[in-house]
Amino acid sequence: MAQTLLDQLSAMTVVVADTGDIKSIEKFKPRDATTNPSLITTAAQMPEYQDLVDGALRFAGDRGVSVAIDRLAVDFGLRIQQIIAGRVSTEVDARLSFDTAATIEKARWIIAQYEAAGSSRDRVLIKIASTWEGIRAAEQLEKEGIHCNLTLLFGMHQAVACAEAKVTLISPFVGRILDWYKKDTGKTEYAPSEDPGVQSVTRIYNYYKKHGHKTEVMGASFRNLGEITELAGCDLLTIAPNFLGELRDKTGELPRKLDPERARASTEPRIAMDEATFRAMHEADRMARDKLAEGIDGFSKALVALEKLMTERARGAK
Repeated sequence: MAQTLLDQLSAMTVVVADTGDIKSIEKFKPRDATTNPSLITTAAQMPEYQDLVDGALRFAGDRGVSVAIDRLAVDFGLRIQQIIAGRVSTEVDARLSFDTAATIEKARWIIAQYEAAGSSRDRVLIKIASTWEGIRAAEQLEKEGIHCNLTLLFGMHQAVACAEAKVTLISPFVGRILDWYKKDTGKTEYAPSEDPGVQSVTRIYNYYKKHGHKTEVMGASFRNLGEITELAGCDLLTIAPNFLGELRDKTGELPRKLDPERARASTEPRIAMDEATFRAMHEADRMARDKLAEGIDGFSKALVALEKLMTERARGAK
């Protein structure tokens, strides 16, 4: 019997479920799972998860809805950990993206909640936006044994800074890069190998392997199946349930596109990174600048929507 694309992909890449829907995770049985404020907000509106919402509100009590939201993210993570064998990513409030100290404090609180519930910190990745301030927070957290997933990553400068900070994992956003280039150029179609998001992740992967960085690369935010298959061999790929279903239902040969040996033979030069270089490269990279700001704004708006939902739920419970 011919192997599915999902089976073949899983043999060379760690497949991660990009969802807050526990039923989807049960269906596909990935090793790891990632969530974000938008996914948690969507899941929190589903009837089957109202017990988690109510539990988080009870936990927060009079401490406010922000505590309830943080606890809800942890409770989703704990529920997901019962299904998967690996790690779950839980995101720090995106509104703290430019505050190093507050990000560190929030991450420590999240990990403390997981550990109090009996989870090991090795099964949790704290998601932090790839701002200079977020990367500095992650650097400190990694020294404390709190592993981080640097998200909303669009530029090479972000990737290099994350690697030098020795963060555990980065999540370059393939589809959002494609979105920007489509809008900027007016070009409506890209072949998978010419997709700007695919090219960005390929370059980062090659750079990391070439220069011996241990930080894992997890491609994220896909717009089509071709982006996923073109990155076969990447350390990890976090994939939404609809694409996991397509990969499971398709057969045919899936060649490895990213390979550590080939990457080590690449000619990608080392980039010396400090804050001035980071900020100069960020300012010069319109795409990364636009998409990072847009991503932080989007996740912040999702949190505001979740705060409204939780506040209304709390009032209804009284």
